[in-house]
Amino acid sequence: MSDRPLHLALIVGSTRAGRFGPTVAAWFAEQAAARQDVVVDLIDLAQARLPAHLTGDPGAEDARALAAVSERLTRADGFVVVTPEYNHSYPASLKSAIDWHFTEWQAKPVGFISYGGVSGGLRAVEHLRQVFAELHAVTIRDTVSFHGAAYQFTPDGRPKDPASCEAAATRLLDQFVWWARALRSARSHHPYAA
Repeated sequence: MSDRPLHLALIVGSTRAGRFGPTVAAWFAEQAAARQDVVVDLIDLAQARLPAHLTGDPGAEDARALAAVSERLTRADGFVVVTPEYNHSYPASLKSAIDWHFTEWQAKPVGFISYGGVSGGLRAVEHLRQVFAELHAVTIRDTVSFHGAAYQFTPDGRPKDPASCEAAATRLLDQFVWWARALRSARSHHPYAA
């Protein structure tokens, strides 16, 4: 079981027009794909079209959209969230996706890649740590952060300083793999009950 590749759900949290998240996510997915121990499932919330209003009785179309994402989150051994910083926090689209789910997050690791202006999205990450703690997830300490993100990438989506960000991605992925293996093993021996 420990040799089986880990399923990493890479979640693009922004749905805003003109967003930079897909550029960052594509770069990170490429970093992860170079490894033998991780398989990436890219979940772009702009394409997932989750319902905006939380309800116990979603309509048929909303229920289908939710089920498609829920299945992918359940299958994941852990998550990496790509988030911008909006007004010192993370996007409403990401909070909605988190709130639609509960057990899918439990006893799994969550890593973060943030981007933004001067803070590089790190204030959004600090808010997300509190939310995921409430959902019984384990957040990974090291992050990948892009300060002044639009200036850190070339027009074709490549980092201008690849060595620095690739080293950060490697640290994040190494920690993700350790936590995901440990928690997958723990869940298989002792199912988690919140």
